[in-house]
Amino acid sequence: METESRLSDRIADSILSMITVEQRFLPGSKLPNENVLSEELNVSRTTLREAIRILATGGILEIRRGRGTFVREDFVPGRMEGMSSLTSAKVKIRDLYEMRLIFEPEAAYYAAQRATEEEIQRILILGAEIEESIRQKKDRTKVEQAFHKSIARATHNEFMNRLMPVIYEGIDKGVQLSRALKEVEQATLTDHKMIMDFLKARNAQGAKDAMRIHILHAMEQLPME
Repeated sequence: METESRLSDRIADSILSMITVEQRFLPGSKLPNENVLSEELNVSRTTLREAIRILATGGILEIRRGRGTFVREDFVPGRMEGMSSLTSAKVKIRDLYEMRLIFEPEAAYYAAQRATEEEIQRILILGAEIEESIRQKKDRTKVEQAFHKSIARATHNEFMNRLMPVIYEGIDKGVQLSRALKEVEQATLTDHKMIMDFLKARNAQGAKDAMRIHILHAMEQLPME
């Protein structure tokens, strides 16, 4: 069973990822209140407070009495060399999907081995939200990003998490293209179910193969220009 201290460390990592990887909170931004954030992260407020204390001690967050918790205005998220130019560059969709093909099957493999039960449940919930978005013909870009990012985070490999801004670009473009193609959306439903089934079963090789099939299906069906 995960100890309280280890859990608070992991939650601190999750919040840091929201700041540096997802860029949900920029320097000077206020974090959601305790009730909202603890519910999203599925932890107690006590654990959340300890995670925030860790980040405050590290000079990332600032607790302002009576006002809430903020990302420090002088915090500069560390970037891997050249990462910002990769995400802003006008690259071909095929290049982005080849990057995903190299990266994501291995992420699924390690996620199946290392994910906590909480992380598996989060992935399954996001998969269900994607399915519902497709059926209701709603934009699923953000939830699709969250699904793939949750798998990467479950590897517990910081380098993989730092690569996610590049992967986001491929997911974003792929979702935009696939919304007009019903056969692609149907394949997404089938492929995601297969990925989730293998992750739930802790079948690492199956999860890896399912993710590879999912990306190859997209590369076959989408205009790769």
